[in-house]
Amino acid sequence: MDRGRVILTREGREKLCRELEFLKGEKRRAIAKDLARARAHGDLSENAEYDAAKEAQAMNEKRIAGLEDTLTRARLLDDNAMPSDEALLGATVKVKDQNTGGEFDYMLVAEEESDFGLNKISVSSPVGKALLGHKAGDIVEIRVPAGELRYKIIGISR
Repeated sequence: MDRGRVILTREGREKLCRELEFLKGEKRRAIAKDLARARAHGDLSENAEYDAAKEAQAMNEKRIAGLEDTLTRARLLDDNAMPSDEALLGATVKVKDQNTGGEFDYMLVAEEESDFGLNKISVSSPVGKALLGHKAGDIVEIRVPAGELRYKIIGISR
């Protein structure tokens, strides 16, 4: 596990805090109920329901530990200290696909808060890594598993 600093947006930090609160509260209580219900069925050595609940408990505790570690190492992104004309962490980059003509907006974020469904891409992903440091007007060629993308950066906002 990388023990270095994690830089998060304020929104990303709040989202991780809400998830941690849910896992430590509501989720733990639900798993405890599942364990109690499974224990009531008797012999635990052949109880698949009990095994599934114990596994869910272990996965929940692992996620809690991971979130706590991330939040301990997290620093908030200071948008005011960042150049507004460069594709950097926290920036929203509008690109035009040079092959299809399609336009996309991507917010560059830390891996911990990436969410492709919300167009938040990690700066460690192939697309995020390739966009970093570029400015409006630049054409970026990106090697991805499906081939090669050619994006023109048409705007950057914070």
